[in-house]
Amino acid sequence: MSERLGLSIRHHTGFTYDGLAKASYNEARMTPRSLSTQSVQTSKILVRPVIPVSTHVDYFGTVVTVFDIQENHPQLEVEATSQVESWAATLESPLGWSELRSERLTDRFSEFLLPTHRTTLVGTVEKEIEDWQNVADVHQCVEAASEYVRNEIAYVPGATTVSATAQEAWDRRKGVCQDITHVTIGLLRAMGIPARYVSGYLYPASEPTVGDVVEGQSHAWVEYFSGSWTGIDPTNGVRETERHIIVGHGRDYDDVAPLKGIYQGPASTQLGVVVEIRRTH
Repeated sequence: MSERLGLSIRHHTGFTYDGLAKASYNEARMTPRSLSTQSVQTSKILVRPVIPVSTHVDYFGTVVTVFDIQENHPQLEVEATSQVESWAATLESPLGWSELRSERLTDRFSEFLLPTHRTTLVGTVEKEIEDWQNVADVHQCVEAASEYVRNEIAYVPGATTVSATAQEAWDRRKGVCQDITHVTIGLLRAMGIPARYVSGYLYPASEPTVGDVVEGQSHAWVEYFSGSWTGIDPTNGVRETERHIIVGHGRDYDDVAPLKGIYQGPASTQLGVVVEIRRTH
């Protein structure tokens, strides 16, 4: 694979209603941003029914598209398209444990050290945490924790719901990338390592062909602070690569849900998610 990867991404999602929704307010977090490992050439979000949208960057640095539909509508569709060039990050030498736990850094990253409802784990892996904390290199410690979670939790689509917590996935010992990410974040924070949730896309082809359209994935993985933010994908057992396209960061899934909102009307059903990715160069 080339050092730089050009990708064209299409992400389609939405809801259908058992009747007519009378009004809805929605936020979409489906737009990649230019960062140290990726450059966004173009991006666009289309909403049906067609209505004006506004865009801002939230507290955690994620692009948010906001739209308010006041007309009656039986269905809501959102499609995001983007052209991105990405490359793998360089793994930098980590801070030592004493500096990582200094008052300056614990205060700076308190939001990514405190457990949330989604990432809390109760009385499960204390012995493993003690062993990992004896590893001098923070990168190696994170790799050990990530591998442990990957071995303990089977990847089983449909085993959990989008509202599942780390504790629920841990108790069941199965889940999807969202669950594996939440559990890993919970363990890292318990060790005093700042960790945040990453939402984005994964280009699955290890040997991609230019021009081929493949079924991509909405994906989740972890970034931890070791002197700089460093990505690791516990679901796939790899570090963040050029095949990982970042959309958003947050404390957990609730901060980066691709599409969420409120509406007035009958029950709704998600249309499903389609992610298509084509390599451009």
